Amino acid sequence: MKLKIILSLVSLLLITSFSYASFPVKRVATFENSSQVNKTSATEVLVSPAAVGSEKSQGIALLLGILLGGLAGHKWYLGNPWYINVLFIITLGGLGIWWIIDMIRIITGDYKPHNGSYKADFF
Repeated sequence: MKLKIILSLVSLLLITSFSYASFPVKRVATFENSSQVNKTSATEVLVSPAAVGSEKSQGIALLLGILLGGLAGHKWYLGNPWYINVLFIITLGGLGIWWIIDMIRIITGDYKPHNGSYKADFF
């Protein structure tokens, strides 16, 4: 009897945990054109909840770069391939040169995440 209850609870947990899907949701975005002051246009954009959740923070990437720079913390966070990160660790950030370039690129916003984008705010 107890085994049946445990198996049914485990199966229920497995079914519910895999039932969440990431499907596109229609969102209406309005854009104002600066050349035409009185006209705004609305466009429908398909946005996935998973895509919204994958936005990275530029400030977090900068903090990880400063605190875990030698371990490529910012590169892992921004989704670089593992072999680039390992090369960064082995060479100690290109003897610090690649690390400085990465920090400048993160501050200026030039270093984009590989599978997503930055959030609108810094943190």
